[in-house]
Amino acid sequence: MLGKLFDRIKEGLAKTRVAMSERIAAIVPRGTRLDDERIDEIEALLVQADVGLETAGEVIAELRQRLRDESLAEGPEAVMAVLERQIAAAVDLGDSGLALSGRLPAQPFVVLVAGVNGVGKTTTIGKLAKRYVDADKKVLVAACDTFRAAAIPQLEIWAQRAGVDIIRPQSGADPAAVAFDAMAAAQARNVDVLLVDTAGRLHNKVNLMEELKKIRRSLGRHDPTAPHETLLVLDATTGQNTLSQVREFHQATQLTGLVLTKLDGTAKGGIAIALRREFGIPVKLIGVGEGLDDLQPFDGEAYARALFAS
Repeated sequence: MLGKLFDRIKEGLAKTRVAMSERIAAIVPRGTRLDDERIDEIEALLVQADVGLETAGEVIAELRQRLRDESLAEGPEAVMAVLERQIAAAVDLGDSGLALSGRLPAQPFVVLVAGVNGVGKTTTIGKLAKRYVDADKKVLVAACDTFRAAAIPQLEIWAQRAGVDIIRPQSGADPAAVAFDAMAAAQARNVDVLLVDTAGRLHNKVNLMEELKKIRRSLGRHDPTAPHETLLVLDATTGQNTLSQVREFHQATQLTGLVLTKLDGTAKGGIAIALRREFGIPVKLIGVGEGLDDLQPFDGEAYARALFAS
């Protein structure tokens, strides 16, 4: 099972792996020792892959130290071993992931999902619902995106695919009121997991951020601890633009985790590292394909191995 999971992550990170490991092999071919010029090339490569300046600096500092100590073997494998260890440490700092199975910390376990338009938020909710169904959980989806006309029909399609019920609002309904009613329904039906969709809001729109806060307050009227998870969905292909989105959303609502979608479509998969180091918010899920089963729990060690696996 773990092997299949790693293979899926590895396949999803193929573009980033080509940009990282294959280019490192070109910079430091077999039989070649690292030197300062090659270290500079590796640093530029890390920055291009969006790992972040801080992490890139730490990796390069270790490479330079190993070079001075003459403890770095020849060839690309030795260099990539250092990178893999540093990257795993940068993204996996002991945070627990999203509760996906077993006994959940609350009933209903409420997951609020936010994100700007086009990041894959609706599909993420559908895939997440499927994961909970596969774990024998009773799931309800709340369609609180009343801002975009096509949002509710799209969410209904994904709910049907996952085999879960959906609370859909009347036309023009207040999103916070929909959230309140959905929470009441979830409690009455003994639902295990309530997934709350929100408008695909632009992160610089103050009124929509305020709406997000109202939704949180509505959920809290039923359960002061809800929502139990607040996830921000990000499109990995947008690279450094994700940093400003996290900053704005985290100021408006206390994020507990990030979801990186479309990692299979970018050579800049290092953004997971930059996000973790910049904000201290764990990446909890990654999207590595378009199928229902292509939403995977994030594992820092597996992620780092997949970047440099042959």
